Amino acid sequence: MDYPNKTEEAAGAHPVTLVVMAAGMGSRYHGLKQIDPVGKSGEIIIDFSLYDAWKAGFRKVVFIINEDMEADFRETVGDKVSRFMEVHYVFQSLEDLPEGYCVPKGRTKPWGTAHAVLSCRHVVNGPFAVINADDYYGRKAFQLIHDYLVSMEETKDGMYHYAMVGYTLENTMTENGFVARGVCTIDENACLQDIQERIRIGKRNGLSQYTEDGKHWITIPAGSIVSMNLWGFGPSFLRELECSFPVFMDKIIREDPLKGEFFLPSAVDVLLKNGKASVKVLHTPDRWYGVTYREDKPALMKALTHMQETGVYPEKLWECIDDEGIK
Repeated sequence: MDYPNKTEEAAGAHPVTLVVMAAGMGSRYHGLKQIDPVGKSGEIIIDFSLYDAWKAGFRKVVFIINEDMEADFRETVGDKVSRFMEVHYVFQSLEDLPEGYCVPKGRTKPWGTAHAVLSCRHVVNGPFAVINADDYYGRKAFQLIHDYLVSMEETKDGMYHYAMVGYTLENTMTENGFVARGVCTIDENACLQDIQERIRIGKRNGLSQYTEDGKHWITIPAGSIVSMNLWGFGPSFLRELECSFPVFMDKIIREDPLKGEFFLPSAVDVLLKNGKASVKVLHTPDRWYGVTYREDKPALMKALTHMQETGVYPEKLWECIDDEGIK
């Protein structure tokens, strides 16, 4: 089946692709069959992201999964959208390493989010966005990143030009514990200057604060922008990952061979620091939702049910669409 649309024509010969990092879904939930529904008609979080992406104009999706979960993933997720989007599956494998490298003895942990994206290098050949499978991003976020990618001039002024959707920190917090966030420094042109990974951010005395030692707490200014791993790249980024992955591998093997990871923000930061890329920060006012803790689920379900009852989403996501679009 062909998937022509005006956004593809605007982007050139290659469609704008949505890349979904889903390799961890099965391990966290002990199998896809056990993924909890959060929508009114039994939808899971990724269903809402895929619907929002389709509405924004994405017509190609690549799912990064583990090979042993392919059949369940197709049944649970992929088959629902295959009528409306071109669907591909790639496997994140420990053995997918540069020539001359091998998996350290005893290593079972995946190589990280940047390695996951690198695994798409054989099926992504145009501009693409990256999301986590288990985060709710909101419709505005997908429209922002899609519109950027369609109009993006990937290379100019001797630099790559990418994008990231940024969230107001307060819109990404939980009432039930701590969160890890990439806190961004942004210049006057709304371009990313730096990301500091803060792995323990919580609400204390009405403030958002983080700690590195569990004793001393540092306040993060209200309204700070954070990354939730929603990025927009050109195909040049995949080439850069191929070049930088061996460098990270050398560091991982030397410092932490069993658990060290190649993270997406770290790979972006290298390009920023070396003056090879700029990253436009596209701010969304939407609230992020996720299930960091079991106690987060009721709030997520309440929010999504309300959105379905008030018409933000249909009560059954894909049943309102035929092969030509919205019924």
